[in-house]
Amino acid sequence: MTDQRLEHIETGHEVIQRYLADLETSPGVYRMLDAKGAVLYVGKARNLRARVSNYARPAGHSPRIARMIADTASMMFLTTRTETEALLLEQNLIKQLKPRYNVLLRDDKSFPNILVAKDHAFPQIKKHRGRKAEKGDYYGPFASAGAVNRTLNQLQKVFLLRNCSDATFESRTRPCLLYQIKRCSAPCVGYISEEGYAGLVGDAERFLSGRSTKVQGQLAAQMQEASDAMEFERAAALRDRIRALTQVQSTQGINPKGVAEADVIALHTEGGQACVQVFFIRANQNWGNRDYYPRTGSGADAAEVLRSFVGQFYDDKTPPRLILLSDGIEDADLMAEALSEKAGRKVEIAVPRRGEKLELIAGAARNARESLARKMAESATQTKLLKGLAEAFDLESPPARIEVYDNSHIQGANAVGGMIVSGPEGFLKGQYRKFNIRGKDLTPGDDFGMMREMLTRRFKRLLKEDPDRQTEAWPDLLLIDGGAGQVSAVHEIMAELGVEDIEMIGVAKGLDRDAGKEEFHRVGQRPMALRHNDPVLYFVQRLRDEAHRFAIGAHRAKRTKAIGATPLDDVPGVGAARKRALLAHFGSAKAVSRANLPDLKAVEGISDALAETIYDFFHERG
Repeated sequence: MTDQRLEHIETGHEVIQRYLADLETSPGVYRMLDAKGAVLYVGKARNLRARVSNYARPAGHSPRIARMIADTASMMFLTTRTETEALLLEQNLIKQLKPRYNVLLRDDKSFPNILVAKDHAFPQIKKHRGRKAEKGDYYGPFASAGAVNRTLNQLQKVFLLRNCSDATFESRTRPCLLYQIKRCSAPCVGYISEEGYAGLVGDAERFLSGRSTKVQGQLAAQMQEASDAMEFERAAALRDRIRALTQVQSTQGINPKGVAEADVIALHTEGGQACVQVFFIRANQNWGNRDYYPRTGSGADAAEVLRSFVGQFYDDKTPPRLILLSDGIEDADLMAEALSEKAGRKVEIAVPRRGEKLELIAGAARNARESLARKMAESATQTKLLKGLAEAFDLESPPARIEVYDNSHIQGANAVGGMIVSGPEGFLKGQYRKFNIRGKDLTPGDDFGMMREMLTRRFKRLLKEDPDRQTEAWPDLLLIDGGAGQVSAVHEIMAELGVEDIEMIGVAKGLDRDAGKEEFHRVGQRPMALRHNDPVLYFVQRLRDEAHRFAIGAHRAKRTKAIGATPLDDVPGVGAARKRALLAHFGSAKAVSRANLPDLKAVEGISDALAETIYDFFHERG
């Protein structure tokens, strides 16, 4: 569609008015689109005709809604059976389409849990993130990996449970260091019976379920018994465990007595920006908090920001029994009904007015206010740096999205490319990408070839998913680690892809490869340098170093995985347990590959059919 045709497309409330005659009074979801067909806003309605008629009025709207109506060239509608279905569909579409005028939750990572694995006689306690497919009991969510690690560290001191893998457990012949520092009971070498270990597991699960007082009482009674029997070493060990348990409770800070399970969600808005602070209360314990900075949809009020946050936050998470909010939201009963349906049990949404629950909200609100103040200060600094970057390199405007590329390998082996992203809000780690270099015709160590593969894959995907560049996924600036040759090669790659309007800068190490003496290269221009103490120079160095760190980390992870790999990984039907059984029986993967069929059939857990599959895999038997 050309710009000339766009000029003649009608927009505004009169366009919306024309839809009213054909609209039903049923619940549903509506989409408002601009002249290019980009979605401006997604909303839900109990009565579609009544809701859309509000937008058809020529006046009486807030500035934000007035701008949205003025940009609207067309609408789309989808009816649903119930308003609850409309609410769920609305939130799904917002997350998928990211419309300009909707409130959008931008940082939506999964949360870690503590898993007490139950597929072994001596259960392992460990951190778990992702799908709950492993057999065992899950406790969480915790706000961060740090919160889980702190709790696990203290739980090891208190309950002496193992955190080693099953393979490590089976291979031990003497206790490891954790036993020496009193953080494990050494079940791997028989220092505790299965029954005794099960008791420790039960105590840990009681603590994680909120019954820590009972656990503490039992430990105190055992310590007294040991002391009375003059078993002073055992009494001292129990005393240390009680101290560790007390430390767990004190480091959690907030431990509400009257709130067993809740998410405490508080919002603070200022200067068109918002921060939502979420505290996770489980088993009467504080399991950490996290702050979010949702996009406010060009000026949505607090009620809409919080309502959208709640809807999107629980889109892929199981809600707790109680959600405490700092502000009331529209259709709170409907939201509670939708979340209850999702959870398969009752979920209550409340705005507390007194007592302990109000104190929890007040604490979360204070954290939200302080976090937003810090974020705004950081954003102001970042904005200044981006403006300085634009001035230093004669860019048309400060870049909203910078992509930095680097690769890492050892003589071409385990080659990995890395892309990091930065913008007005700093590093956007959720949008980092790694590229496993696949090119089989690449010469080992061919950095140009690796860069070609990375950029080709990156921009072919962008061109396929967003050819009209309507999303924020397109960069304004590419930062390349290299000099004139690298920049020229990247320019050729981008020209082949038909993407020649994105600025690019090459960063070369310069004289003696010293930081501070970098040379900057751009297509068709002479190399330049920045003064040694220029903040923009430090900014570019941080971007380059972050890309280097990310690429090296991805390379090391790939190399470690390759080192631990065996030919058994590729045999159909051989998982972790059977792999362990085969290695334990034969001693090595090479011995497995040489084994005859009867020997393979003799391995515990290996069926006759699987033994034949393994034998065929290594012997190519037709």
